[in-house]
Amino acid sequence: MQRVVISGTGLHIPPFQVTNEELVAAFNEYARRFNEANREKIEAGTLVAMEPSSVEFIEKASGIKRRYVVEKAGVLDPERMYPHVPERSNDVLSLQAEMAVAAAKQALEHAGKAPQDIDAVIVACSNMQRAYPAMAIEVQNALGCGGYAFDMNVACSSATFGIEQATNAIKSGTARAVLVINPEICSAHLEFRDRDCHFIFGDVCTAMVVEAEHTACPGSFEILGTRLATQFSNNIRNNFGFMNRFDESGIGARDKLFMQEGRKVFKEVCPMVADHIGGHLGTLELAPTDVKRYWLHQANLSMNQLIVRKLLGRDATEQEAPVILDEFANTSSAGSIIAFHRHHEDLQPGEVGVISSFGAGYSVGSVVLRRL
Repeated sequence: MQRVVISGTGLHIPPFQVTNEELVAAFNEYARRFNEANREKIEAGTLVAMEPSSVEFIEKASGIKRRYVVEKAGVLDPERMYPHVPERSNDVLSLQAEMAVAAAKQALEHAGKAPQDIDAVIVACSNMQRAYPAMAIEVQNALGCGGYAFDMNVACSSATFGIEQATNAIKSGTARAVLVINPEICSAHLEFRDRDCHFIFGDVCTAMVVEAEHTACPGSFEILGTRLATQFSNNIRNNFGFMNRFDESGIGARDKLFMQEGRKVFKEVCPMVADHIGGHLGTLELAPTDVKRYWLHQANLSMNQLIVRKLLGRDATEQEAPVILDEFANTSSAGSIIAFHRHHEDLQPGEVGVISSFGAGYSVGSVVLRRL
């Protein structure tokens, strides 16, 4: 069985950055207007007043300081509170495909590959711009790749699930090299008018080239193993879909955007992920202390700290578990790949690292890598 590697990565960052200070100012103005417009109901006790947000609250709850978005003015407009992006003609490359192509070109250059070397394109992410035709096929066409392409969605775990599909394709001989791309436009599904979550997400796109070891450039990362798991939970959910029109009363309701029971997620997911990674390492005859670096899903700083503490029996250093959450916020499936993209060059041949992502589903995936 031939060895499979990650030979190149790419990162596309949208042009607009939103700080916590800017986000809080917009939210608090929206809340002030809401409370003023509904003063009588609030005073009568039939409606609960909106509480203000704060920079201190956001950073304590999440570790996030800023994020990138595809459009900024609409997000910060108290009359709107979501991005304003004009629709494009069907003859023009879609926004999500545009982001994917930009990240993919970087990954191809890093890997020393041409589009013609790619036999499959997987667009794996939480938030698809449309249902069909597949975003992956549009990206495949724009890049000039051959073979086949498909979309997949396992929420925040999509990247690691995509890596396993790519690895299996190469091992089975159906592809020489695969592009796994994670274009996340999280601002599309975020309720910026909800104090509990208005700060959580950012937009970004990552890409990876996965290929056979014998065709890869020196210094690639061998995929020692992949492991996936799912367990059903309603604690992270978004009910937006085609069938919303079946019941007009639900259109635009709060559940048609991202919702979560944050405390339950924290309590249930952290041990699940730590056990998953520890068990995966065990099947490869590795201990958590053998791992040089943990590139974890960047959802919440406290979650990552607890997961690694459970694995190592102590707090991790910044080098052992790098954080990009403060700059990017939660970028869903792309977060762990940003961490890998930004923090892998210093690993020496033979050193081991783990990419792990986890989220709605629940879902969790881990990819154990060794520097060649």
